[in-house]
Amino acid sequence: MLLLAILAGSFAAVGAAAAERKIYVVTDLEGISGVYQFAQTRETDTPLARQAREYFMGDLAAVVRGLRDGGATDVVVLDGHGNQAVIPHLMAPGAKYITGLPRPEMFPGLDSNVVGLVMFGAHAMMGTPDGVLHHTQSSRTENRYWYNGVESGELVQCAAVAGHYGVPPILVTGDEAACREAEKFFGKDCVTVAVKKGLAREAAALYPFEETRKALYQGARRAMKAISRCRPYKLDPPIRARKQHLVLDDPAHPRLVTKEGTITNVLELLRF
Repeated sequence: MLLLAILAGSFAAVGAAAAERKIYVVTDLEGISGVYQFAQTRETDTPLARQAREYFMGDLAAVVRGLRDGGATDVVVLDGHGNQAVIPHLMAPGAKYITGLPRPEMFPGLDSNVVGLVMFGAHAMMGTPDGVLHHTQSSRTENRYWYNGVESGELVQCAAVAGHYGVPPILVTGDEAACREAEKFFGKDCVTVAVKKGLAREAAALYPFEETRKALYQGARRAMKAISRCRPYKLDPPIRARKQHLVLDDPAHPRLVTKEGTITNVLELLRF
């Protein structure tokens, strides 16, 4: 009887561990419903910026609900926008929210216990003609990055870090250009939800919030079902890296600078 009890307890523990479905959500602001101007994202304490963050929290709440209703047991949200976007009093239940800078590590809580990566509010890489607010890391210095000869944006950068831990991208939300970029790099099994269509860098066809948030909720639920089909995105070191960016020491005459090198640890990708 004692042996049976021990075995039963062991199987229960294994079953509980197998049932854990922790999702890591990396957020940005440019790919949110209703956001299409840099004035909404570069500032923090203006009417446009405050309103954009309210849009952000509404979209995020729909995704959190969808993930939880789809079976996520733990949802960690990382505020990934440069000047931060989380509004604490509007946080939807069902997730933990990491915000504030600086941080002791770039992606706190991202490890091999996570079963899926969500890139929420994403934008296309620098130079994408129909990408709303397109850029890679800095829209002011217009950074561009190549890894092993392939130009890549923030979607690849985040997914490659997650891939180091064996975590697959399962959901990307943003404009149509960001969704197209996600499909190119991650395949069709990664769920995408477009909340607007870019016409130019600061022009877009916007969709009503009632429609986009319904789509975000449904997409998050679908993403939970897609986990078993999604595969981690891998950039195996050594990685040949190239970066181009503008130096603005004289704003009237910006200088284009190129840096080349080798990245030996994927976790250092964003420090290149």
